[in-house]
Parts: sequence; C-alpha cells; structure tokens
Amino acid sequence: MKYMLLMQFSKKDVDFPKVEDWPLEDVRVHVQYMRDLNAELAGTGELVDAQGLDMPDTARIVRAPGGGVPVVTDGPFAESKEWVAGWWIVDCATQQRAIEVAAKVSAAPGPEGKPLGMPVEVRRIMSEPPVEV
Repeated sequence: MKYMLLMQFSKKDVDFPKVEDWPLEDVRVHVQYMRDLNAELAGTGELVDAQGLDMPDTARIVRAPGGGVPVVTDGPFAESKEWVAGWWIVDCATQQRAIEVAAKVSAAPGPEGKPLGMPVEVRRIMSEPPVEV
C-alpha cells in the first residue's frame, strides 16, 4: 500500500527558529539526515518520492472558472496557521510501517541536533475506483 507522509508546520506547534536562521552546520546535519533516510527507504524499495516545498509565501492559488482564463492569486497567505513543508510517498506493507517512517521524519534533527518533533500526517493513497464507477 502506498502512503503519503505530509510534513506539516504550524506556528503553534513549531518551537524552533526558521530554518534560514539555523547555524549552517545544523542545516547540513538536518539535510544529511533527510538524505540518509531517503537512501534507507530507497534501499528497502519503500521510497516512491520525497520532496520539500518552498515557503507558503511563494505559493499561488489557481482557479479555472468553466471555460474562462484561469485566475491566479497569491496564497496561502502569511496568516495561514499551518502549511505543508514537504512530503514522502512510501510503498509499505502495513500502515504501522508507514507510521514508523513518519516517526523517523518527525525526529529529524534541528538546532543543536535536537529532534524537531514535526507533525507528520500519514494518509493512505487511494487506488483507482472500480471500473463500474
């Protein structure tokens, strides 16, 4: 079964400085941890994809009213309380294994090497609907 692990940040749940304010060595350790985790998952055949996302202020919302030109607006806005910072798609035998992987993501090191404890949402990726639908 495939699962999407959504690494989320929330102003109320994050008790560490923005990554751009971390000492360079702490950023290097964090990035290497993520690279090592991805290599481990690739080695077990469980990694499908993993990507980090830019900050929410770079996002754009696109709406396409029927037959018209798409409307593009900034967003989500700075006052957003939560945002997705990145994701992994993993192909695991069980939901419990996906939870184990999510726990490793959550424990990624931050400033001074302390685990960040980031919230990571685990959601099963649905397969195609039955042919009769």
